[in-house]
Amino acid sequence: MNVADIADKVIEAPIVTSFTKLGYLARRKLDGWTPIDRYDLTGKVILVTGATSGLGKCAAAQFGRLGASVIVVGRSADRNQDVVDELVELTGNDGFGQVACDTGDLDQVRALAAQVLADHARLDVLVHNAGALSAERHEAPDGTEQTVASQVVGPFLLTSLLLDRLAESAPGRVITMSSGGMYAAGLTVSKLEMPPGEYDGTDQYARAKRAQVTLNEMWAERYPDRGVSFQAMHPGWADTPGVEAALPGFRKVMGPLLRDAEQGADTLVWLAADDEPLTRNGSFWLDRRIRSIHKLPTTSRSDTPERRAQLWDWVVERSGAELG
Repeated sequence: MNVADIADKVIEAPIVTSFTKLGYLARRKLDGWTPIDRYDLTGKVILVTGATSGLGKCAAAQFGRLGASVIVVGRSADRNQDVVDELVELTGNDGFGQVACDTGDLDQVRALAAQVLADHARLDVLVHNAGALSAERHEAPDGTEQTVASQVVGPFLLTSLLLDRLAESAPGRVITMSSGGMYAAGLTVSKLEMPPGEYDGTDQYARAKRAQVTLNEMWAERYPDRGVSFQAMHPGWADTPGVEAALPGFRKVMGPLLRDAEQGADTLVWLAADDEPLTRNGSFWLDRRIRSIHKLPTTSRSDTPERRAQLWDWVVERSGAELG
């Protein structure tokens, strides 16, 4: 173990130092990161859901600066187009397009996939970034709880529909933006959707994020030879519009230590651009290093092969995905 590894473990132990800008700044220096602007994504096509604000918008801008063609996905076509116009002006890259889609609506997800396949002969990177923490319980059109629908079921269906095009563009990449909040949740398929009388937005969000990172590993395990790399990551604690809206008290207390959008999106952009992740399929990342998906013994004990199989079967059935 070298000095950087030892220092990283010291930073990782207390969550405050690991997840805040302190961890980002220390690791960037310790590991001698390649600056993002050194990468070249010319000719690549990248789809980013949840790209109209926060980390998704920041990542889309970075992809554009690096020369990629970027498909901006958000729920409103008008809002999407405003962001596209803004990003074209900001980056000088006119390779931005947009498709409106609510990832919790499976019909819209199918329409999104059909549009992407019709418009693009290749797809190099699929970024699942859409998602929000809602204080009130809502249901998607098919009756699935909205957080689970938009962050678990919809993304799973979209991946299945675009998997062949990603494989044809090998090395294709699927990157899931998760959250450190998932560390508090175990893997229990029967309790993935919280019922109305028990609903808690923070807990529901954590359960969905736990399912996300588990499915990321399972995609890699079940499709190891398709030429598609599956990665998940969390951005640390970043100051985004979502955090401001959902966790105002947390933002007020932690404000000076929160990462800015570029710091939060750094590992996402790196996962899309660097060669190293291609050799580490199915991994979970923070600050360009692989991390465990468990910090608590209780969540680790819940992560059994049986429950994993139940999760996969449940989301296949709920999404209607047709997998070969």
